[in-house]
Amino acid sequence: MKATREDGLVERPAKTLDKALAWFRRDLRINDQPALHHALRAARQVWCVFVYDRAILDALLARGLRADRRVEFLHASLAELHLQLHDLAARHGVQDAGLIVRHAAAVDEIPRLAQALQVQAVYASHDDDPYALARDARVRGRLADHGIALHTGKDHVVFERSEVLTLSGKPYSVYTPYKNAWLKKFDAGVLPAHLVEPHADALAALPPASIAGAMPGLAELGFEPTNLHELRLGIGSRGARAQLDDFLERIDAYEDTRNFPAVKGPSYLSVHLRFGTLSVRELARLAHARMQGPGGRGAEVWLSELIWRDFYHQVLHHYPHVVSASFKSEYDRIRWEHGPQAEANFQAWCDGRTGYPLVDAAMAQINQTGYMHNRLRMVVASFLVKDLGVSWQRGEQYFADRLNDFDLAANNGGWQWAASSGCDAQPYFRIFNPVSQSVKFDPQGKFIRRYLPQLEALPDAALHAPWLARPIDLSAAGLVLGRDYPLPVVDHAEARERTLARYAVVKAASAET
Repeated sequence: MKATREDGLVERPAKTLDKALAWFRRDLRINDQPALHHALRAARQVWCVFVYDRAILDALLARGLRADRRVEFLHASLAELHLQLHDLAARHGVQDAGLIVRHAAAVDEIPRLAQALQVQAVYASHDDDPYALARDARVRGRLADHGIALHTGKDHVVFERSEVLTLSGKPYSVYTPYKNAWLKKFDAGVLPAHLVEPHADALAALPPASIAGAMPGLAELGFEPTNLHELRLGIGSRGARAQLDDFLERIDAYEDTRNFPAVKGPSYLSVHLRFGTLSVRELARLAHARMQGPGGRGAEVWLSELIWRDFYHQVLHHYPHVVSASFKSEYDRIRWEHGPQAEANFQAWCDGRTGYPLVDAAMAQINQTGYMHNRLRMVVASFLVKDLGVSWQRGEQYFADRLNDFDLAANNGGWQWAASSGCDAQPYFRIFNPVSQSVKFDPQGKFIRRYLPQLEALPDAALHAPWLARPIDLSAAGLVLGRDYPLPVVDHAEARERTLARYAVVKAASAET
């Protein structure tokens, strides 16, 4: 039990370590930060480090992604985190503290730094991406060789790994029962907030430059500036807080507005969840509390989106094969389109030149901003897989290269949902009609006109399918199809029939079992 002083305050536990290292990864904040919290509680001196892992950044550079908004977001967020740690330590009488930032292979740098600082333990948050698991296993082994422990714990989801299981102790593969079990577990107890401020006097001053080095600039990392600051994402935890405050003013209307890309309906917090500039536990608590009041349906629907996020992360943990193959193995029998025409169609999809305005506007959005509205992610994924017959893995990789909020578990789950090959996915015969989706969710064409200005002068009725527009409307808009805007690369009705035939192997495989 914790000892209680005469004044009623709980005494802090005795320190068990002399020195420790808090390794930041996808948890770039000081509020409700478990790794830092546990390090500060355990050790008399704690240093903080972030490593720009060459294994990750070099792979981006190899794919030609020098102008990567995520790296710029990360760079700016780390600068803010350094100042926050410095100011936090100063408030507790510790001068010249901050964040050590290195550009190296993490498997080499963390053991090297831990030895140089003579720490007894390294604290970090879990990361269930296959690369991260392999990296952490190597780091743990190399630290152990020098008598240094690696402690990792949950942070980037509310419930992780095997915390929510069926009554028979198995992982869920269907969302709704998972959600019900998740909510029951959530209701059973309040999620703890991992406070840092009460223990901040253990923050240590930065070590000499010979150990800490200097914070690398964007160019030193091999990257170049983007249009990030024009996008109003909010940088770091302060920017995340501003975005959250803005969303809380709109959350009651979330259910009614979230599907319309021309409306300010989403939370726009996904990039902050990805990099941990906000605590997902705080968001879940806020949503759950808001559900209880008037207008709580919006918060309830938004909380369900956070639960989907947890669901896909537990799928990745229990079924890591989804990274390279279908969750349902029978879907790997599908023969996707190949050859020059398939490549041309894929490139038209990437470039936003399919001739279907909603699809093309959505692809323009991701190419120009690194963001895509969730409804549109479903539309363009369905179009690539079920209209063009291109493998979901190719679309998944394209999104992985361009989404500011790229998260392997969620991206993989979303693409396999669209391809019908994943956990609790849509049936294979459900094929989004890009025109009816456009009419339903962008009825006045505001979103389309924002990203496809060449179609701006078309009347609303003609905007969703320009190839069906009256010649007089095309002429009045000064639009020549095939010159100013492409004709459709496929006929949707014909493509739908080809998809049903292509997916017949799945039906046959199911019949065999």
